[in-house]
Order: sequence, then structure tokens, then C-alpha cells
Amino acid sequence: MALLVFISTLSFTVESHYCGDVIVDSSLFGSVKSCGMDLSQAKSSKDSFKGKTCCNNEQIVINGQNELSVSFDSLTNNQQLFVASFVYTYTNLFEGLENKVSSFTEYPPPLIVKSIYKLDETYLI
Repeated sequence: MALLVFISTLSFTVESHYCGDVIVDSSLFGSVKSCGMDLSQAKSSKDSFKGKTCCNNEQIVINGQNELSVSFDSLTNNQQLFVASFVYTYTNLFEGLENKVSSFTEYPPPLIVKSIYKLDETYLI
């Protein structure tokens, strides 16, 4: 259940750097590294032409859920019945087993008069 809550509230950003139609770098946690083409074109664009560069950065932002307040009153009757029956069966799942009473505890074992393994000459090696 904790893993489900963690995944539903997780937010992250994927950053990508494209040079033309080719992806040069992609990053999940940090910033992307440039290929160097955008800096060289920015310097040359001052002199020759003022056009767009062939490089661009793209960000994909995936936002997680911010509100986790689910009240028991907002559930339907069927959902409340399911939750109640689940809790009841889960708590009764771990009830202890009955102790089985052994009748051998009242009778002592017979006394050993002779060693049977010596009489039969059977030894474990």
C-alpha cells in the first residue's frame, strides 16, 4: 500500500536535447548537456544571419497527485461493505491455532532395561 501511495505522488521531469532531429542527451534528474552547436551558431548568427538554431531543448513534466485525502464518508455503500469485510477477514486470518492436547503426557515412557542396539548389534557409523 505504501508503494502505491509513493508511486501515485511521484513527480519527475525528463529533459532532452535535440540537434536537428537527433537526440543528443537525455536526463531524468539533472540538466542536459549541450552538443556545442547552439553556442557556435549563436556566435555566427550575429555576423551572417539571424535565424533559428538547429538545436532545441524539450521538457516532459509528469506531475504526481498532490491531494491524498480520501474520507470514509465519501465511499459508496458497496465500497464501505468491501472495506469492512476485508478488515474483518484480515484480522481473523492471524488467529492462533488450537492447542492439541497430547494424551501421552499423562503416561510415562517405559524404563529401559537393556540396550536394544547392543542386543541386535546394530550401530550407526
